[in-house]
Amino acid sequence: MVSKKIAQALAGSSVIRAMFNEGKEMAARYGAENVYDFSLGNPATPAPESVNRSIKEIVDEMDPLELHGYMSNSGYEDVRRAMAENLNRRFQTSFDAHNIIMTVGAAGGLNIIFKTLLDPEDEVIVFAPYFGEYKSYAANFDARIVEVEPDFASFQPDLEKFTGKITAKTKIVLVNTPNNPTGVVYTEETLQEMAEILRKKEQEFKTDIYLVSDEPYRELVYDDVKEIFLTKYYHNTIVGYSFSKSLSLPGERIGYVAVPDEVADAENVIAGLEVSNRTLGFVNAPSLIQKAVSRCVDEKTDIAFYDKNRKLLYEGLIKLGFTCIYPQGAFYLWMKSPDKDEERFVQAAKKYHIIMVKGAAFACPGYVRLAYCVSPQMIEKSMSGFEELAKEYGLVK
Repeated sequence: MVSKKIAQALAGSSVIRAMFNEGKEMAARYGAENVYDFSLGNPATPAPESVNRSIKEIVDEMDPLELHGYMSNSGYEDVRRAMAENLNRRFQTSFDAHNIIMTVGAAGGLNIIFKTLLDPEDEVIVFAPYFGEYKSYAANFDARIVEVEPDFASFQPDLEKFTGKITAKTKIVLVNTPNNPTGVVYTEETLQEMAEILRKKEQEFKTDIYLVSDEPYRELVYDDVKEIFLTKYYHNTIVGYSFSKSLSLPGERIGYVAVPDEVADAENVIAGLEVSNRTLGFVNAPSLIQKAVSRCVDEKTDIAFYDKNRKLLYEGLIKLGFTCIYPQGAFYLWMKSPDKDEERFVQAAKKYHIIMVKGAAFACPGYVRLAYCVSPQMIEKSMSGFEELAKEYGLVK
């Protein structure tokens, strides 16, 4: 018989993954070209050619015993140095290889951070709406998720509510900007105020509170929005990163954690992350793809592709009378459900072969998420279905 924890996990299995499977079933039934699946944030642009070229060159150049062998739990030193130098160039940080731990994607990074920092009953503050797996990662270490409602006008964090949620048990404040699922980028003012609140609360409770920044969408920003790196705002900031979106490599499971020397107990935190990499069973990040991304660390995916989709979907839905948050980053659109029961709205959309994710999956009912990392042609074709859906809800005649 499975454990109680796994039984709970099975009961709350990923809504997004379930909808992805439903999309495949609908595609088999109606034809893939007639199904408009906006459920999964799977990149729609190929990895830069330099990634494929680097992989081939590395396989030809390196001693296979070295390439495919064990290494330090934190990853190859030259790879970690390349990550550090890239961050230093872009964000005026002062990292060296010892500040970087290569990880099995952003999820692996968050799990080793949580294992290193959290004791049972410690609290992790998250800002709704948020990626639902955060709750599972905290549960892995018997910690407790504490949710903060957003400012529903802007979907920036509500800092007054945030202040009231911080207690002596708060160990981690987890932020995700650009945000999944809203596409909102937290403003500099928001981040500065958040940092000031955390400094005051550290003094009040005589504790260390870590700001953990989950940044898989860091490079996916539009218009005049600039890429940001949160370590400059608050001394106790740890950054988790993934190349899944920036280089379209979700299946390769490659990322890193960056720990500034200014972080409280930094030496032990870094050592703890290395141990956690091993004891959680990751051991180390995949060797070949570590080497490949170190050669392509300055590359980016085709952001113009996502920008085109962003405008196409947003403008099309607004014309039909839907209410949406205009995304500044990532590749998600956050739309208000015209039905008080957003589950009913999601089910209604399926009549027109449209698949969306309900907001309750992100702890924010009353909304739906659409992932626009799809083809522009699919967005264009979907508009007739959205028009029928809008008519059903009286948004257009």
